[in-house]
Amino acid sequence: MTTTYSNKLAFLSTDNLEDFFVYDELLIPYFNDAGWAVETISWHQKGVDWNSFDAVIVRSTWDYQTAPQAFSTCLTEIGESDTHLENPLPLMRWNMRKTYLRDLTDNGVATIPTVWLDSWEQQQVNAQFARFNTDTLIVKPVLSANADDTFRLNKAMLERDADTLAAVFSQRALMVQPFISNILEEGEYSLFYFDGALSHAIVKRPASGDFRVQEEHGGQLALVTPDAGAIKMSEAALAAMPNDALYARIDLVRYQGQYRVMEVELIEPSLYFQLDDASPQRFVDAFLRRHGRFRGD
Repeated sequence: MTTTYSNKLAFLSTDNLEDFFVYDELLIPYFNDAGWAVETISWHQKGVDWNSFDAVIVRSTWDYQTAPQAFSTCLTEIGESDTHLENPLPLMRWNMRKTYLRDLTDNGVATIPTVWLDSWEQQQVNAQFARFNTDTLIVKPVLSANADDTFRLNKAMLERDADTLAAVFSQRALMVQPFISNILEEGEYSLFYFDGALSHAIVKRPASGDFRVQEEHGGQLALVTPDAGAIKMSEAALAAMPNDALYARIDLVRYQGQYRVMEVELIEPSLYFQLDDASPQRFVDAFLRRHGRFRGD
């Protein structure tokens, strides 16, 4: 017996996810129950009739940073069609480069202290050890994902790897931050909001000998109940965003005695549906509410 669905939904993904943990398929039965057929489409695919979908949700586009202009063109094409795009196009454009953190700071949200450079300047990077009163820095591109080209450096490493770093950042804007050692001990928190409401939260800790918390790099994850301070900081970040969102992941770490925002993920964050059995239904319910508002129901 063939099931007939009243609506069509596209998950925007990419060509090859073999090296990643993807949990979006956990959403599909809940969308099906709500009358939505779901199709996963790579953002690289050409000639897609986006008008044939009632909605498109950007999900696992985890290589967009390798071709940001092409990805932006894809999003623009979807945004200009008759379909309903989530998250909203202006919000994703704002979030694509990590300079959005400056906007959060300007709006009173506590973030990690950051120095922004238009290109690699070894002397400028070296000066940040003293500026931040630290013996270890984090250097990463302004446009990046999955901790790609993210470096943890002490002074010796900076000297040793100077040529490599100069090549990596030769034509890329970069950001320099103090390394937050508390990530190794307490971990990094992620709070997940669907249509502005807290769904669930996790703590991520890196594997021994590493500093990256992503699963692909061996990070360990656990469901947690966030305390009032974490919720207050996350809600401050949400309030400072230029648009509201179907989904938002707020990444926090404790630094100098208070929670600080490390990232606000609004384009393609993993939402770790596997860690909270009720989270897929919350996501679908949030989407249906927003889609109803979009249609004027």
